[in-house]
Amino acid sequence: MERYGLGGHAVLFVHGFATASFLWRAVAPPLAADGHTALAADLLGYGESDRPLDAEYGIAAQAEYMDRALAALRVDTATVVGLGIGAGVALHLAARRPARVTGLVLVNGVALDECPGRDVRTIQLGSARFALRISRAVLGAAPLLREVLERSVADRGAMPARLLARYLAPYVGGEGVVHLLTLARALRQEDMSELDLAPLRATTTIVWGEAEPWLDPGLPERLQGAIPGSIVVRLPGIGRLVPEEAPDALVRIVREMVERSAPLER
Repeated sequence: MERYGLGGHAVLFVHGFATASFLWRAVAPPLAADGHTALAADLLGYGESDRPLDAEYGIAAQAEYMDRALAALRVDTATVVGLGIGAGVALHLAARRPARVTGLVLVNGVALDECPGRDVRTIQLGSARFALRISRAVLGAAPLLREVLERSVADRGAMPARLLARYLAPYVGGEGVVHLLTLARALRQEDMSELDLAPLRATTTIVWGEAEPWLDPGLPERLQGAIPGSIVVRLPGIGRLVPEEAPDALVRIVREMVERSAPLER
C-alpha cells in the first residue's frame, strides 16, 4: 500500500486488471498536496503484493482484503476510486461497509452483467490456447498482455515501450503466464451481477473514457440507473486507462468528490 500524505480525508485508489498501484502515480500525489491521505493499493496477487497459491483473487474477495487493510491502517472512512475491476472492488466495499465508504469514483468499471470485460476474456482464451508456447518464452505473457494494454489507451503515445515494460514485468516467464491466467480465471460475472446496488448510499461519480474498448458503451447509463443519485462524467477520446491519458481531469473529478462526500473532514 503506497501512502501519499497524512491527514485530512482518506482517498483509496484501486487499480484494474493487469495493472498495479503504479497506475495512480500522477493522480494520488495531488490529493496529498491538498492535505488528504491518498492510499494506492496493490490488489492481492498484483504488483508487489503477495501471490499465495491458495488465495481467492475474485472481486468479492479483493474487497474483503481492502476492508481489512483499511482497518489495519485505522482508516474509518474513505472516498474510494476504482478502475476496471478496481471499480467492482469499490462497489463491493461500499455495499459491505457502507459506513466506511463516503464516496465512489468508478472509472470505466466492471458492473452489472459486464464482468469480466473482453480484455480479461481475451487473456483467458489466449492463455489457454497458447499457454505451452508462451510459457517456454522468456517474455512470458507479454504477447497477450501487450495488446490488452496498448488497446486500453486511445493514444498509443500514452503507452510507450518503457511504461509497457513496467506493466508487463510481473508476468515474465512461465510462472508469470500461470499467474496471469489464475488472476483472469478468478473474475466471475456473479461477483457483480449478484450485487444489489439499490441500497448504496455513497455519493457516486461514474467516469467513462469514451474510447473504452472492452465494455459495453451503454454501461455508464445502466449503472447510473442502478445507483441512486449517481452522475456520469464522460471523457471523449480517452480509453480505459484514464490515469495514463487524462490524469489532470481525473484529479479534478476526485477533488470534487472529496468536497461533496466528506464536507466535515476538509
